[in-house]
Amino acid sequence: MRKSKNSKKGFTLIELMVVVIIVGILAAVAIPIYRSNIKKAAASEGAALLGSVLTAQKVYYAENNTYTSNKSDLNVETAGNKYFTDYTLSGVSASGFTATTTGTGTAAGVTVTMTYTNAGGATISYSGL
Repeated sequence: MRKSKNSKKGFTLIELMVVVIIVGILAAVAIPIYRSNIKKAAASEGAALLGSVLTAQKVYYAENNTYTSNKSDLNVETAGNKYFTDYTLSGVSASGFTATTTGTGTAAGVTVTMTYTNAGGATISYSGL
C-alpha cells in the first residue's frame, strides 16, 4: 500500500486541548490535597513542641507539687522550630494545664492545643487543618 503525499503525522488541536483540560482537572484536585498534607506535616512540629512543654511541666511538678504558668520556669527551647516558635499556658492548676501553639508561615492558621490532667493524661487537638 502506498501512502499519499498529503498524509501527515501528529496531534490535532482537539486532542491537545483534551489533554490540557485533563491535566488542569487533575491539578485542581491535587493541589489542595497537597497543601492540606503540608499543613498536617507542619502541625506535627507543634505537637512535638507541646510534648516538650508537657515533659518540662512534669519535671516542674515533681519538684514543686504544682504546674507553672510561667514559661521561663520551663526552659523549653523553640529556637530550632520553623513553624511553631511560641506557646501559651492557660488553666494552670495543681491538677493540670492547657498549652497552645499557633503556626506561622506554611502552618499559618493551624493551632495545636494540648490539655493535660493528672487523672486523664494528655489530649492533643488540631484546628485549621
